[in-house]
Amino acid sequence: MLLKLEEISKSFGNREDATERIVLKELSFEMDEGESVAILGPSGSGKTTLLNIIGSLDYPDSGTVTFRDRRINDLAEQELDHFRNRQIGFVFQFHHLLPQCTLLENVLIPTLMIRDKGARSGSVNRAEQLLKRVGIWEHRDKLPGRMSGGECQRAALVRAMINEPALLLADEPTGALDGENLEILTGLLLDLNRNDGLTLLVVTHSQELAARMQKTFTLRNGKLERNG
Repeated sequence: MLLKLEEISKSFGNREDATERIVLKELSFEMDEGESVAILGPSGSGKTTLLNIIGSLDYPDSGTVTFRDRRINDLAEQELDHFRNRQIGFVFQFHHLLPQCTLLENVLIPTLMIRDKGARSGSVNRAEQLLKRVGIWEHRDKLPGRMSGGECQRAALVRAMINEPALLLADEPTGALDGENLEILTGLLLDLNRNDGLTLLVVTHSQELAARMQKTFTLRNGKLERNG
């Protein structure tokens, strides 16, 4: 087992002034190494909040997150930074590439936290391999403003994969893409899952993308319900 969530609860607002909104309610969930899972649900149901808690970008009000038998809740801030950098890859609806940096520089940003110079050197080779794999190596010296949205999203995927994470969290990764680029990015995600053994957790409104994952869940009333 790679990931285990036990009775995760999260709310926003204040109960005393009646502004409290419960988004996750004693939610439990498990993922094995190499699985691909899609989470569906209406806007505002808590899907992004759930991904943020799994990726240690946010904290639950109660409950535990365990990653490879290690309780993430117990990690100090510096340990959490290292965990996010080396174990988790993030892809969002918008690529968030730095406009003043070239594509290759953007891709290598997560490697700046690696202290070992030899490992950092190896990251350049990995960046080249991944950029060639997603078909944009020839654009490596371009700024994001000179690239299409689909190309930028592919670069964001490479950036998420540069440190060889065990788990990729993708929050509406195809939401801003047209049909052709949606198909390209979906194919890349599936290739990483099937051929590299990457564990993949995707939040999406796309029924097409969800249908190609091994398992699908719907987040409803604060809990995950298995589909099918």
